[in-house]
Amino acid sequence: MTVATTVSNDEEKQYLRLVREILSSGETRGDRTGTGTLALFAPPQLRFSLAESSFPLLTTKRVFWRGVVEELLWFIRGQTDATLLAARGVHIWDGNGSREFLDARGLRERREGDLGPVYGFQWRHFGAAYEGADMDYAGRGVDQLAEVIRKIREDPTDRRIIMSAWNPADMHLMALPPCHMFAQFFVSHPGTPQATLSCQMYQRSCDIGLGVPFNIASYALLTCLIAKFTGLLPGSFVHCMGDTHIYANHVDALRVQVEREPRAFPKLHIRRVPDRIEDFTIEDLELVGYNPHGKIHMDMAV
Repeated sequence: MTVATTVSNDEEKQYLRLVREILSSGETRGDRTGTGTLALFAPPQLRFSLAESSFPLLTTKRVFWRGVVEELLWFIRGQTDATLLAARGVHIWDGNGSREFLDARGLRERREGDLGPVYGFQWRHFGAAYEGADMDYAGRGVDQLAEVIRKIREDPTDRRIIMSAWNPADMHLMALPPCHMFAQFFVSHPGTPQATLSCQMYQRSCDIGLGVPFNIASYALLTCLIAKFTGLLPGSFVHCMGDTHIYANHVDALRVQVEREPRAFPKLHIRRVPDRIEDFTIEDLELVGYNPHGKIHMDMAV
């Protein structure tokens, strides 16, 4: 029998309370996809401890761990080709990279699967001219992720340890503008054995049922990887949200989920530290003790 720890239980309950609040008092709104939503703006931030290897992968439904990892590593490598993820069995970007979707965005010259200068491109090549997913952009633009790592190592009290995916000049070239758009990192007690790395992320558009559990895990993992890569301990992940919504076709599924009792979060162990952060692989990660409730199906609004 799995017994939830108090900390893990309370942390997942933050999320469940927010879901209940949106269900009970969310504003009925239209949206880009035509699905319809219940929405709140700027709810209280969610905070998750990453100490002692705790990892906030929600337990009241099964979260697609392999998808979280492969997408994040794809971002870290600066890649923008959805077919690379599909080849690894991760299809979360298939809809936004489809011929129909790209054509509707006015990107008719773009080959299927080429998402444009989305997250990974902005993290690794901010400001470079985008010429397609198949180009080599080495040395072009601002490598924000490399700068984050450099500052953590060389100037850990800097208040500008920031990474942004929001680039207005490139918005018209993206299959989908970034939802999770801005991250700031903070080193606590630098220069000591207790030094920790924390991250606060701002997300402008928050699909609370399908997207947010994935986003929590993704930025928690990013924080853990950067911490390991820079010789720090993981501290915490803080999630700040703007338009926070439940799609109309997720309401019934979420009513089921909020009735489930959270279990203990799993532990994350990083087995190997490569020479370059982009060389992490899923085999370097070990998720221990993930024992969620069953899967709850929710369709993605495209």
